[in-house]
Amino acid sequence: TLLFLAILSACTVWQWMGTGEIYLLFLTRPVSQLGHGLLHTLSKETVLNFYQNMTLLNTMDRILYESQRQGRISFYMTNYGEEGTHVGSAAALDPNDLVFGQYREAGVLMYRGFPLDLFMAQCYANADDLGKGRQMPVHYGSRDLNFVTISSPLATQLPQAAGAAYAMKRENLNRAVICYFGEGAASEGDAHAGLNFSATLECPLIFFCRNNGYAISTPTSEQYRGDGIAARGPGYGMLSIRVDGNDVFAVYNATKEARRRAVAENQPFLIEAMTYRIGHHSTSDDSSAYRSVDEVNYWDKQDHPISRLRHYMTARGWWSEDDERSWRKQSRKTVMEAFERAEKRLKPNPELLFTDVYQEMTPNLDKQRESLWRHVQQYKEHYPLDLYDKYQH
Repeated sequence: TLLFLAILSACTVWQWMGTGEIYLLFLTRPVSQLGHGLLHTLSKETVLNFYQNMTLLNTMDRILYESQRQGRISFYMTNYGEEGTHVGSAAALDPNDLVFGQYREAGVLMYRGFPLDLFMAQCYANADDLGKGRQMPVHYGSRDLNFVTISSPLATQLPQAAGAAYAMKRENLNRAVICYFGEGAASEGDAHAGLNFSATLECPLIFFCRNNGYAISTPTSEQYRGDGIAARGPGYGMLSIRVDGNDVFAVYNATKEARRRAVAENQPFLIEAMTYRIGHHSTSDDSSAYRSVDEVNYWDKQDHPISRLRHYMTARGWWSEDDERSWRKQSRKTVMEAFERAEKRLKPNPELLFTDVYQEMTPNLDKQRESLWRHVQQYKEHYPLDLYDKYQH
């Protein structure tokens, strides 16, 4: 049996040979120069599904970003450049595995089957939103798809994920938890707590760090002095690996093996996926203030995960220019139809402000509710209730 070593080098990947064996490669050149040399056992249909999910996410991002710029929604965060980390990791998981995201993992939810209508409903906070309009945009969640609702504060999901994984271990459920975070969130105290608890309690948990180069405006050169995030794993007694996050197959291979070990051996695993945030941090950010256009263009044109996967498929005769044009047209049409439906839907009923906290309404909430409706009735010209859904008890 090969001992799986904790990997500290930025130039280390593994190959999954389809035989159940793991081969460690200590390389002398950057992973990005390897192209798609990693062997895998994925079918043509699976690879095409990867590509279609990555490009559909990209299309949805572009439309919702422009929607925010036009004042139609209040906020948005794109996933440009990180699509490979989402789809590669999501594909390696079991559907029953529990996902804790940070806020830039929409592709994971999309790969699990979250419909465009619900993405749009959440961003528009309409009556179809599973969160009933209570969250700001991009804070998705789905109980059916085992995706814990996003919360804004950084790194809170790490200790929560450790607790969830410990519970699964105690119940012997043969499930794993995956927890996504950025290299900036790794500087939070909650990151230490989550990593240490999961290691000492031996939890079936995959910590997936998306090292995209920037924590809003803070570059990695100002974020840490050590060898990135993967190097921290051994300090916790945790297996770790660094992979090329722009190679969807490398991400898939790493996550697949991490998931196997997490469940079979009841131990956490740390993955650091090296990628690049091509878009602004959010619609509240202007990244041109702290990085050059040339830098962004390099990653967009030379090392984009979508372009790399498309070149791979084209080289094998799996994808053509006609396929590309047809798919891009079809995917844009699909996104726009969902977008238009979301805009026309009513907003959630204001009564929902007071539900889902207590099983029965408390006296203080009753008073607040009565105060709200007195206010609305007094100034009803400012509250067009015909735009709101009727609440059903």
